[in-house]
Amino acid sequence: MNSNHPQALNVTRLRVRYAETDQMGVVYHSNHLIWFEVGRVELLRQMGFSYRDMEREDGRFIAVAEVKCRYRAPVYYDEEVLVRTRLKNVRESVVVFSYELIRADGGTLLAEGETTHIVTDSKMKVAALPDKYLRVFRAAVGSKAG
Repeated sequence: MNSNHPQALNVTRLRVRYAETDQMGVVYHSNHLIWFEVGRVELLRQMGFSYRDMEREDGRFIAVAEVKCRYRAPVYYDEEVLVRTRLKNVRESVVVFSYELIRADGGTLLAEGETTHIVTDSKMKVAALPDKYLRVFRAAVGSKAG
């Protein structure tokens, strides 16, 4: 399923803010999940979509059903981090993204993770992803099957 399609990957550069660190000067673990969201939103924007439009115009939400994060190395205040986000898999009502957090200076893998999302309607009932999204997402991951 891995594809070199240019839309399947987004790299977003972030600088660690002081407020994101704990008393030891290390980024607090839950901030990694926020950075995953930043990468996910930017990947969708790169693909020509936005959460806002998906919600407002199509009445579809992608609710987080599962999050995995493997911490590999500490991240410190004022470091630059690259969030590498990929669209890993898509089915009619499920979307999976994968992430790597990389230290911009030196390329150290800081963390890797994955989020699984269930597509819902405004009443939080499972719903199919509209075709305009499904077509582009499937092309991005090189998938023909649903």
